[in-house]
Amino acid sequence: MNDFPWGHNRRFNSYSEYFKRTFGERVQKVTINAGFTCPNRDGSKGTGGCTYCNNDAFNPSYCVPEKSVAQQINEGIEFHEKRYRRANKFLAYFQAYSNTYKPLNELKKIYDQALQIEGVAGLVIGTRPDCIDDEKLAYFQELSEKYYIILEYGIESCNNETLKRINRGHTFEEAVSALEKSKQYGLKTGAHFIFGLPRESKEYLLNQAKTISSLPLDTVKFHQLQIIKGTAMEIEYKESPGNFNFFELPEYIEFFIQFLEKLNPEFVVERFAGEVPPRFLAGPSWGLIRNDQILNKFEKKLEELDTWQGRLYQD
Repeated sequence: MNDFPWGHNRRFNSYSEYFKRTFGERVQKVTINAGFTCPNRDGSKGTGGCTYCNNDAFNPSYCVPEKSVAQQINEGIEFHEKRYRRANKFLAYFQAYSNTYKPLNELKKIYDQALQIEGVAGLVIGTRPDCIDDEKLAYFQELSEKYYIILEYGIESCNNETLKRINRGHTFEEAVSALEKSKQYGLKTGAHFIFGLPRESKEYLLNQAKTISSLPLDTVKFHQLQIIKGTAMEIEYKESPGNFNFFELPEYIEFFIQFLEKLNPEFVVERFAGEVPPRFLAGPSWGLIRNDQILNKFEKKLEELDTWQGRLYQD
């Protein structure tokens, strides 16, 4: 028996449990790189992209744009079948760069190809707040009548000075507008945030919980800042290390629990920490510990403190 509103015994609104409720079984995401770019890379808003970004650090080995979407999905399904328990349903996860940053007729060809693969039950589409419009939202609304569709927006921070500093090329207000417009079309929405960006204090991050909790979101994904080789932020870190405040792992778990206590309990938490292969790291790290091990530590600490997501949440 449990008293948590999300209907299971875990002390946060878990992503895996959310999928079990939604689909009645295990569902696996399959990552795809469809060769998109971003407006802060191609010159329309800027060049160089986000200062922290190197997509090679989180793309699986099978995931390269030279392969067709169908080939990547089929190889991804085979990859996951070898590593994890077998799933019968899959979500095509368009992760790399801004996956709505093409004309609609091109998007349709890409997404229709993914949805034709046997076992693909829907799309998870990573994009930016400034890469969406009514025409595209209407298309996704139509797809959502038959498939699971969610738009995951990279927001990263609620602070416009930070967004400018990391070369996002959009404001927090634009992010809010994109989320609200997506909801007007009845679409599921997710958001990604980074904890530890330069000059953002722990106190500021904790105060973000109230702002984030007010957003029209279904899922949220949080990562601690990691300095990735080959990025502009690597250069900034080497030149001005005093601008950065990195979390040690015990400190981060303590911080995130404080954040989680204030977070809207209706939000499904996809993840609270990121994992990058050590060969890509150019700054402080937590060593070789894996995400599942971090998650175990996090849940044990929640039990120890007898606390949970939303315990201190105020609407």
